[in-house]
Amino acid sequence: MSTQVPPIHSTAAAPMLELRGVHTHIGAYHILHGVDLTVPRGQLTMLLGRNGAGKTTTLRTIMGLWQASQGRVLLGGEDITRLPTPAIARQSVAYVPENMGIFADLSVKENLLLAARQARHAGQMDEERLQWIFGLFPAVQKFWNHPAGKLSGGQKQMVAVARAIVEPRDLLIIDEPSKGLAPAIIHKMIAAFEQLKAAGVTILLVEQNLAFAKRLGDSVAVMDNGRVVHAGRMADLAADTDLQQSLLGLAL
Repeated sequence: MSTQVPPIHSTAAAPMLELRGVHTHIGAYHILHGVDLTVPRGQLTMLLGRNGAGKTTTLRTIMGLWQASQGRVLLGGEDITRLPTPAIARQSVAYVPENMGIFADLSVKENLLLAARQARHAGQMDEERLQWIFGLFPAVQKFWNHPAGKLSGGQKQMVAVARAIVEPRDLLIIDEPSKGLAPAIIHKMIAAFEQLKAAGVTILLVEQNLAFAKRLGDSVAVMDNGRVVHAGRMADLAADTDLQQSLLGLAL
């Protein structure tokens, strides 16, 4: 006989995001095996782990792109487990996938305009916010009218993040933003995330660049074989080389 799970009501004290016992199957494959994850409000939470640990599947499950087969996903204490992806996005959540999801045939301006729901043309976009984004990512302004597909990998990543923040968001979920980027562009990306943190945005970040993680992370969760096997403060993990070797097989 199944037990009725009591409803959870949103409160100011609730974490921004919480996964409770989440399982995800993709076809015949059981990828997530009871993921428990807490993302505190106003912090940047790093999600680390070896390749194939289940990090990207976790993000896609949060966003409803893959459906959890068991467990609950809570946003501000409210259950979003069964919501479709557009409904989750409307809860002030932005997601930047590993492949960036850029519309290659559209200009940079048109890519951002698609994400600016309150604007029907570029003149209706929030000019003050655009100038702030241009300050974070000068390449976005420089290539404003260029086809996004013609940009370099680093420039596309900047456009992807800019598109995610063209409107204020409570939660950003970003999959490996520094992957394949030159060090100079990584530094710009770090500066952008530091500003977003300072503005009170909650961020969940999958990252393989451990220097990046150490610099930005407030809290950390480490995944292995479809489970969270460690959670705590990023600073504590960064200071414990034995724990790093045990969890990740390498040192920060």
